[in-house]
Amino acid sequence: MIKSELVEKIAAKNPHLYQRDVENIVNAILGEITNALANGNRVELRGFGAFSVKNRQPRVGRNPRTGEKVTVAEKWVPFFKTGKELRERLNK
Repeated sequence: MIKSELVEKIAAKNPHLYQRDVENIVNAILGEITNALANGNRVELRGFGAFSVKNRQPRVGRNPRTGEKVTVAEKWVPFFKTGKELRERLNK
């Protein structure tokens, strides 16, 4: 599912809301999650999961095309851990 499909489904379940308002709400939620992660905070949605950032140390990688060694810089990557309720629904 892509973001536009999510907006359509939410708008269909809430006919009293305009689709553009639903889109603004979805964008606001995703924006706040992104801002929190960018500030190094953790975002927990009970029953769904938790978003956080993890540090990847610098390492020596390999260019798959040439086999040449390449240094990969340190970076921060988003991480998602599923919540208990979501895992249980997926594994029925």
